[in-house]
Amino acid sequence: MSEINIPKEFLQNDVGYHNGNIDSATERLIKGNTYKDLSTIWVTPTRGVLKPRVVSSWIGLMRPMNQPFIGPLFIEQDEVGIAYQKIFDMILDNPELSKFKYILSVEEDNLPPQDGLMKLYESIEKGYDCVAGLYWTKGETGQPMIYGNPDVMPRNFVPQIPKSETLQHCNGLGMGFNLWRIESFQNKLKDMPKPWFKTVQENNKQFTQDLWFYNEAAKYGYKVACDTRIRVGHLDVNSGMVW
Repeated sequence: MSEINIPKEFLQNDVGYHNGNIDSATERLIKGNTYKDLSTIWVTPTRGVLKPRVVSSWIGLMRPMNQPFIGPLFIEQDEVGIAYQKIFDMILDNPELSKFKYILSVEEDNLPPQDGLMKLYESIEKGYDCVAGLYWTKGETGQPMIYGNPDVMPRNFVPQIPKSETLQHCNGLGMGFNLWRIESFQNKLKDMPKPWFKTVQENNKQFTQDLWFYNEAAKYGYKVACDTRIRVGHLDVNSGMVW
C-alpha cells in the first residue's frame, strides 16, 4: 500500500498564538484590566478650534473593546476651570453617567500615543484616584507636568524630574490626558467644597484650575501620579511645534 503524502500544513497543531502561550496571554489580560469595568466618559474643554493633527491623534487612540465609552463631550468657550466644573457636575448629577467608572480628560492641544489610554487603565489600579500621561509646558524652557514630591514637606508644586518608564507619585498634574475615578468624587471628595476647579490670581495666592484642585483634594486623601511611559505631545497651535 502506497504511503499518503499529507501536506505539512495540515499536520500542524493550529491552536493559535495566544492559546499556545496561554500563561503569558492571561497575565497580559490581568495586567491590562480589560476584563474589568472600564466604562469611560471622554471630556474636552475647547475654544472651538481643533487642529487636524490633534484629531488624527485622537482617532488612533485605542479604546477598550466591548466597554461603554462616551465622547468626546466638548465644553466650548467657557473659562477652563468653569468648563471642567460644568462637565464634572453634569456627569455626577446624571443618574446614568454617574454609574460609569472613569472620566478621561483630553485637552484640545494634546496628542496622546495610541496605547496611552490602555496604559492609564493599568496604572490607575496601583491605588490612585487620578493618573496622567507625561507632557510638558510649551517652549524651549518647558517643564514636566509632574508637580511636587509628596515625600517633601512643606507641600509644594515644584516640578519633579521625570523618571523614565515608571509611575511617578506626585502632588499635582496638568489635565491634558488624565484618567479620573468617578467614585473618588462620590466618596473621598463628597465633602470637598465647590468649585473644585478654580483659577485663582490673588496677591499672595496663584493657582491654575488643575493645581487648585489637587491642592484642595489632597486634604481628603486624594492621590495622583504620572505614568511616564505615556509620552503626550503638546501642540503649539500657532507655530505647529509639538513640545
